[in-house]
Order: sequence, then C-alpha cells, then structure tokens
Amino acid sequence: MDLDGTVMDSDPYHYEAFQKIGEKYGAEIDEEIFRTRISGHTNDEICAELFPHIDTSRHADIADEKEALFRELLERGAEPIAGLPELLSWARKKSWGLALVTNAPIANQQAILAGVGLSDAFDLLISADELPRGKPDPLPYQTAMQRLGVDARHAVAFEDAIPGLTAAVRAGVPTIGLRSSLEEKSLLEAGAALAIRDYHDPRLRPFLLSHIEG
Repeated sequence: MDLDGTVMDSDPYHYEAFQKIGEKYGAEIDEEIFRTRISGHTNDEICAELFPHIDTSRHADIADEKEALFRELLERGAEPIAGLPELLSWARKKSWGLALVTNAPIANQQAILAGVGLSDAFDLLISADELPRGKPDPLPYQTAMQRLGVDARHAVAFEDAIPGLTAAVRAGVPTIGLRSSLEEKSLLEAGAALAIRDYHDPRLRPFLLSHIEG
C-alpha cells in the first residue's frame, strides 16, 4: 500500500509546502504542475524538474526543507481515508502481510502514520530512501513481496498516482486505484484493476479475497 493519497489525503499539505518552497527558490508551482510533475515522484526527480537553475548539490537540502515544512503543516490534524482502519484490522485478522511501499522519506512515513493513528498497522515499511530505485520502478514492490514472502499472484497494491500504479503493475501486482487525485478513467488507463473513492467501497473486500486467497 502506498502512503500519500492512500493512507490519507496528504496532497493539500504537500501542495502548500511545494508552493512555499517554489516561491523561495524560484519555481512557479500550480495545481497542474503538482499533479503531473510532482505527485508520486521521488524528491530527486522533483528537484531536477523544478530547480534545474540551482546546483544539484543543493537539491537534497531543498527537499529536506520541503519535507520538514510538510510535517509542520501536518500538525494541523490528519485523518485516514475513510474505512482504512477497519480494512487493516480485517486484513490483520486474516493474517495477511501488510506493507507500506512509498517514495516518501522515512520521517514522513512516521509522521503520517502517527497522525492518523496507524503507527503499528503495518508489518513492513519500504521507502525509496532505502533502495537504489523508487517508483515507477517495480523494485519497491518486488522488495516488499520478497520480504513478506508472498507471490505477486496473491498480493494486492493500493495506489493513487501514475508512478505508483506503474510500479505495482510492472511488479505484476493487481492494483486498486484510489480516486484521491485522479479520476477513475485515468486510474484504469494506468493499469488499475479497480478504482475506489475510499475503503468502504462494497467491491473491495470481495476483490481482495478473490486475489489473495483465491
């Protein structure tokens, strides 16, 4: 399961943080740029895209500054996407392995999970910080499945952005798209097997049962 847009709708916080950082470092960021050139990408990719006029040696510091600002904004309050705590509890009772797979920094993982009350909900946390390649490369999902000891045929991924969907599909994992930031059509065209608004969708649990236990 991805983090941003699937555990919580964090886009408004990220968008505000990127706008502030963009203003400071000379990059104009609007909703279209955020959706197409930022959402779902690694910080290395984002900084190369947004700040080519700034020496690459400074990109990591800019990214760290943005993420620190994001975590400050998160202190306003955070809620999980509707139905997620209940879904994770149900999956836990079935003894399914649960992995969080994200391009987000480890500090963001911890802040978001703590903010929504799910710090202990996952067996495994995979961050692009730990790997040589992040999404859209399939490596993060391949790593998660290897560590959990599960085959792609008996796994399901949850994603809300094109890079994440691409990574999961390339790893051979049936993927459910969350309509946090993209419409159903875009999610399905990117390879999602199902597109849902939240985790109360009545189609979700039958889908999981058929793919994980089928």
